[in-house]
Amino acid sequence: MTEEGSLRERLVDAGVELVLAEGSGSVGLREIARRAGVSHGAPRRHFPTHQALLSAVARRGFEDLGARFEAAAAGAGTPRGRVTALARAYVTYAQERRGMFELMFRHDLLDGAARSADRPRLREATLPLFGQLTELVARCRPERAAGHRADGPDAAPPAVTAAALWANLHGLAQLWAWGSLPLALGETPPGGAPGDDPRDALLAAVLDAHLGPVPA
Repeated sequence: MTEEGSLRERLVDAGVELVLAEGSGSVGLREIARRAGVSHGAPRRHFPTHQALLSAVARRGFEDLGARFEAAAAGAGTPRGRVTALARAYVTYAQERRGMFELMFRHDLLDGAARSADRPRLREATLPLFGQLTELVARCRPERAAGHRADGPDAAPPAVTAAALWANLHGLAQLWAWGSLPLALGETPPGGAPGDDPRDALLAAVLDAHLGPVPA
């Protein structure tokens, strides 16, 4: 790696540390420069705007989440099992890396259009994850219980179902992190058992709502 490339990675490393410790609102070019031990103007050579810096930090998050998805799906045999594994990995990621999770999906703050020869656009790190979910949703449909009409839940394109499922999972993750769901349901949701992860019952309900119940 060149000296300039090494500096860029140091700047992104500092941004990741800041986001994880203090949230995306703490990430500024001057603070990044201070942590990286360079002049205040140095980050501008790599990140001409605040959006560009946040996008580079968010890209690291998507790479991390993608690796977690790959590891989670590797242990699941069926498409439904893979979706369940990805859903659990998504909610767990939100809990463990909250600042990064909240930044990654704020595309109103990010610059997805910027691209250079060696740095693809942010969208090229994010869309494959959604494509993976969409493909699994499509493969889940033959596993669904019989009895759905042609104009029923199966009528929606897989991408629409996947988007609705993602939105539901994201809301679950955020409301749990904010304390709203634990307040509403208690530490053990109705139907759960003491000692169980209380999010498992919620995840099962989300998947049943969008994919149908697991066939008996």
